[in-house]
Amino acid sequence: MQDAHLERLELRRPDLRFPFPPGLADSVAGQKISALSRRAKYLLIHLENGQVLICHLGMSGSFRVQYADDDHVPGDFHMVRSRDEKHDHVIFHLRSFDGAPLRVVYNDPRRFGFILTADEAELSEHPLLVHLGLEPTGNALSAQALATMFAQRTTTLKAALMNQRLIAGLGNIYVCEALWRAGLSPRRKAETLVTKAGKPTPRAERLAAAIGEVIAEAIASGGSTLRDHAQTDGSLGYFQHNFRVYDRENVACPREACDGTVKRVVQNGRSTFYCPSCQR
Repeated sequence: MQDAHLERLELRRPDLRFPFPPGLADSVAGQKISALSRRAKYLLIHLENGQVLICHLGMSGSFRVQYADDDHVPGDFHMVRSRDEKHDHVIFHLRSFDGAPLRVVYNDPRRFGFILTADEAELSEHPLLVHLGLEPTGNALSAQALATMFAQRTTTLKAALMNQRLIAGLGNIYVCEALWRAGLSPRRKAETLVTKAGKPTPRAERLAAAIGEVIAEAIASGGSTLRDHAQTDGSLGYFQHNFRVYDRENVACPREACDGTVKRVVQNGRSTFYCPSCQR
């Protein structure tokens, strides 16, 4: 999409989770896409006129790229992602940098996603973005950073890691997987990873390393395809084939020398999968 020209934006309904901004289609028609970026779980489409489209996929949304002669979705998965055209709610009609026409289709059966707009100069102060915490990618999420966040926090580790004001964009799947790799119970209090002097404990060191590993592997694998999620080019993410605990309730724990069984509990309305035997 980057460097492509957005010839026309086709809105097939007046809203998704929220109504589309007034005049959205007219305001973006003919604009060049200058950059694509991300903040937490928000996809940001930067236009040459200084406008930014803030996109969120919600629970079931996906983008797929369609060239004139190719609409093939490679791969095979036990729960097929939605390609039902009745759920194609937004279509970006583009012309790529080499002049080839293409379409980027936003499909969302549940319509929990949305597309909003912001001015580039005011993007960091947008209400959806201004309070977001540290990104889980790169070296910023260190053991010391976790210690600073978790000091005197009596909430559970699971709740602290899912708090978007602390860590932005770390989702339920990756939290479960990182806690398993670090051998930490999701029910443990966050403050137990911090010494009285405010320094990280060895548990914090393990957790920071585990988060980095999980995120890196997920990116290399193309993400996690569950139910009807897929990558922008239509191919499927395969990190789900590396799940140790997520969605594996009553399955034997895969950790060597552990004879435990993966359990599912509900924390703050979300399913948590973990092994009570080796996660302490």
